[in-house]
Amino acid sequence: MISLPKALLAFLLTAIVCSGQEVKDSKPVASPASTESPQSVFVSAQLLLQQGKYDEAISQLQSLSASNPVLKGLARELGAAYYQKGDFLKAVDSLKRAQAEDPRDNESVQLLGLSYYLAGRPAEAIPYLEKVQSWFPRANVDAAYILGICYIQSKDYSKARTAFARMFDVPPDSAAGYLFTARMLLRQEFDPVAEEYAQKAATLDPKFPGAHLLLGELFLYKSRVPEAIEQFQKEISVNPANAATFYKLADAYSRIQKYDDAERLLQRSIWLDATSTGPYILMGKVLEKKGEFELAVRAGRCGGRRRWIRIIL
Repeated sequence: MISLPKALLAFLLTAIVCSGQEVKDSKPVASPASTESPQSVFVSAQLLLQQGKYDEAISQLQSLSASNPVLKGLARELGAAYYQKGDFLKAVDSLKRAQAEDPRDNESVQLLGLSYYLAGRPAEAIPYLEKVQSWFPRANVDAAYILGICYIQSKDYSKARTAFARMFDVPPDSAAGYLFTARMLLRQEFDPVAEEYAQKAATLDPKFPGAHLLLGELFLYKSRVPEAIEQFQKEISVNPANAATFYKLADAYSRIQKYDDAERLLQRSIWLDATSTGPYILMGKVLEKKGEFELAVRAGRCGGRRRWIRIIL
């Protein structure tokens, strides 16, 4: 199953399914009597879902389905309940019925796309997510991100680039379009294609910030240290104010035991950005390798407090 960032999943669950409704009564809701109206059953099931009582909500809706299987809106409610529970394939079955019942049901379209995606079937998610994107004059960022990931998983990299370019509001064939897609490809562990796209970004605009940095990170990850150093140096020449590049270059030098160079670069990284903990931690390791144990301990402590400047002074 494809992973989704927790913050994004929480947002989607809240914005799409819950529709901003609040739980006003945290007490358990009793099962509705058979004489209750379908609308009251829907409300009761929604309250149970918001309380995390997924099985109880689904049971109520299934009971209603047994007595009135063609009730309008029931398939959508069941699909949303299965979606919240995380039973995405059952959600798909119900939501497809909801779509057949009402092709204009936009909520079902969104949930169908997300359910297919979260069930690990990105190719089947794409048509629904494309439809969602067509509703907005500008890119819906969450939908564009998921659609782009589905294209990556389906190995349609050109369409992935178009989706991410639309998400970031840049031309698909620009250096930015290739670089942003390369970042997403790397996140999904499509390393060879990520390298190809990062190289393309650097070729289109050799002075575009971030292209050489990403290439350096890729080469460092693959232990191609000399190539990584070359790319980090190119990045510094076009973007000398990026603290992260000094940190990455220091990491590369530390791997070939050039500790003096690494220490010098780490100091620059920390001077530019005293809030990042990574350079402090690496500084401690570098100082330890140099035999400066007391300073190494103090650097490690500053990694938590983010105050290396006090050591220097």
